[in-house]
Amino acid sequence: MKKGAYFFVYLLPITVAVAFNALGWFTFLPIIIFYGLVPLIELVLPANHKNPVDIESRKESTFYDLVLYLAVPVQVAFLFYFFHLLSSTGFSTLEYVGLTLSMGLMCGVFGINIAHELGHRSNRFEQLLAEILLLTSLEMHFMPYHNNGHHHNVATPKDPATARKGELVFTFWFRSQVGSYFQAWSLEKKRLKKEGKVAFSLRNKALTYTLIQLLFIASIFLLYGGVVVGFFIAAALFGILLLETVNYIEHYGLLRNKKENNRYERVQHHHSWNSDHPLGRAMLFELSRHSDHHYKASKKYQTLVSLPQAPQMPTGYPGMMLLAMVPPLWFWVMNKKLKSL
Repeated sequence: MKKGAYFFVYLLPITVAVAFNALGWFTFLPIIIFYGLVPLIELVLPANHKNPVDIESRKESTFYDLVLYLAVPVQVAFLFYFFHLLSSTGFSTLEYVGLTLSMGLMCGVFGINIAHELGHRSNRFEQLLAEILLLTSLEMHFMPYHNNGHHHNVATPKDPATARKGELVFTFWFRSQVGSYFQAWSLEKKRLKKEGKVAFSLRNKALTYTLIQLLFIASIFLLYGGVVVGFFIAAALFGILLLETVNYIEHYGLLRNKKENNRYERVQHHHSWNSDHPLGRAMLFELSRHSDHHYKASKKYQTLVSLPQAPQMPTGYPGMMLLAMVPPLWFWVMNKKLKSL
C-alpha cells in the first residue's frame, strides 16, 4: 500500500461535507459511496496480499502518524458543524436521517477506528488524541476494555467482542457493547486494587470516561438543546454499531484451544479473519490485516503484514459488514469457511 492510499479515507469527510450542504437523498451520499459503491468495487478488484518490504523505514516515518493526527481536528470540526446545522436549519425527516447516518459514519470510521490505532500507542499525546476521538463517539470505555480485555481474551468465551458460531449480529451488538462496558469497569477495579488504590475514584478510567461523556452531553444540551443531543446520541450509536459489526466479522466462530494447564494457547494468526482487499485496507488503516495486529498489537498499521495462515474473508470489510446484515447468507458463507479451516 503506497503512502497516498491512506488519504482515501479523507474522501469520507468530503462526501459528508456535500451531504451536510445537500437536500433529500443526497444527505445519504457517504452511506451510498462507502457501503454501496466501495463493496461493489471490491467484489471486482482482487485482493492484494503483498507485504511492505520497507517495514523499518515505514515504522520510523512520521507521515503515517500525521495522517492519523489530522483526523482529530477534522472529526471535531464536523461534529460541531453537525450540531450547528441541526440547531439552525430545518430539515425533512428523510434529511435528518441522512445527516445523522453520515455523521454516524464519521463517528465509526474517524472517531472509533482511528482512535483504535492511536489507543494502542504508548505515547500519552497519541492516547489523548484517541480519547478525544472516542469522546466524539461516546465510546471512551473502549480504551481500557480493548487494550487489556479484548486483546487478552480474544477468541475465547471470556471475550464479549468475539462472536460465536451461529450468533446473530443483532444480538451480538448488545452482548458485545454491554459486556465490554462492564468488563472495562472490572479491569479498572482489578488494576487499582493491584496498585493499592480505591476502585471508586477518578483514577478509575471507566468512571472518569463515563463522567466526561455525561458532561459532554450536558454541554451540548446547554449550547444546542435537547433535540441536537438526541441526534448526536443517534449518530454515536450508529458509529458504535459499525464498530460492533466489525468486531463481529473479525473473529466470528474462531476459538483458541485450551492447554493442559487450563490456560488458552497464545493468540495466533489463525484466530482472526482477514481481508487484503485494498479499498477496505486503506479506508480502515489496515484494520483488515487483523491477525497480525492481534499477534503483536504494538505494530503500527503501516507495518502490518498478510500471512498464509491467516484465514481470508471473501471480500473487503464494508462488503462483509453488509453480508452480516443478512444472517442466513452470512452463515451459509462463513460457516462453510469455518469447516474448511
